[in-house]
Amino acid sequence: MRRFFKRLLQVALFIALLVGAAAFWKREEIGRLLTVNSLFSEEKIVHNFSHMDQAFLTVTMARDGGKVSPLPAGDPLVLPAGTEGWIKDRAVTGLVVLKDGTLRHESYYLDTSPDDRRISWSVAKSFLSALTGIVLEQGAIASLDDPVENYAPALKGSAYEGATIRNVLNMSSGVVFNEDYLDFNSDINRMGRVLALGQSMDAFAAGLSETFAPPGATWQYVSIDTHIIGMVLRGATGQSIPDLMQKYLVQPMGFEADPVYITDGGGVAFVLGGLNLPTRDYARFGEMFRRSGEWNDTQIVPADWVTQSTRPSAATAPGAEQYGYQWWIAPDAPAGEYFGRGIYGQYIYIDRDNGVVIAVNSADRGFRQDGVHAANIDMFRAIAAAMD
Repeated sequence: MRRFFKRLLQVALFIALLVGAAAFWKREEIGRLLTVNSLFSEEKIVHNFSHMDQAFLTVTMARDGGKVSPLPAGDPLVLPAGTEGWIKDRAVTGLVVLKDGTLRHESYYLDTSPDDRRISWSVAKSFLSALTGIVLEQGAIASLDDPVENYAPALKGSAYEGATIRNVLNMSSGVVFNEDYLDFNSDINRMGRVLALGQSMDAFAAGLSETFAPPGATWQYVSIDTHIIGMVLRGATGQSIPDLMQKYLVQPMGFEADPVYITDGGGVAFVLGGLNLPTRDYARFGEMFRRSGEWNDTQIVPADWVTQSTRPSAATAPGAEQYGYQWWIAPDAPAGEYFGRGIYGQYIYIDRDNGVVIAVNSADRGFRQDGVHAANIDMFRAIAAAMD
């Protein structure tokens, strides 16, 4: 009996050593997984949103030592009544307001810094849309009506086979994708664990097999559609998204900080929401779009692409928010108004006709509550009107 217990103890110690060794070997993956599970917690969300490079694998895009494009200061803006309460209620961390290219307001909150590289979430989709317009003009993509598998053969046999580039730009792929952040087993949360564990986003996307409608038949916001755009661009050019972004956007734009992309285990950028920039650089990007793609006397994004991508083209429901190529348009939008939008209160709001660009970063855990998004758009419009 004593020999039996001695042997049992030896086995238990051996198992404990194996578990300990596995935990040490996978300590980074385990750490990232724990971070993902508490990413949006009340006590950590503000810090996490400004330090995503501490939570995920990342790649940095170099500015290459170029000069920072100035944002010349204009007359200080007196923010409209109610702005202070809105900033507090919506957990705003950064607010930058431009009028005709001049900096009229800049402020930061919740102990964050002007130099923080803040997570964009789905505002990153609008950056990838811009890159798509550039690659299309260069001829690497023949037509937006080409099937995505022409450029990303891994998608053959998946739910995406037969969907066109235009379909995924419009979020009209018809692919089943559960985007409920409160459901642990939703597709969006499974995707987060793919990133945390250093697995492959391409394999995750190609593994989706269900559709709810034929491609192009209906609109439904499906974030993984944007990853498919990234796969198409990589296949069309033979280059990574960070390399393309660095060459065609980051360096010619004169950003003030080296942007950071979250990546999967293979170094593939998390293009649907993983871009990190200071709030001022989000404003620079918005101002470039307000100028029809021109910046520093250089046409960065084709002017016709700016027009095409920011007008309603998706088959959204009547009276609902409208969608273009990875840009949003309010149902009551006046001419020239559109915006990029990300979860937890990230925005680039553009009012072209009135010369206004507003960049906002937030850590708003109440962003899904009824009326919050509409109130945000109302606030942007009030800020724009205060500069008349």
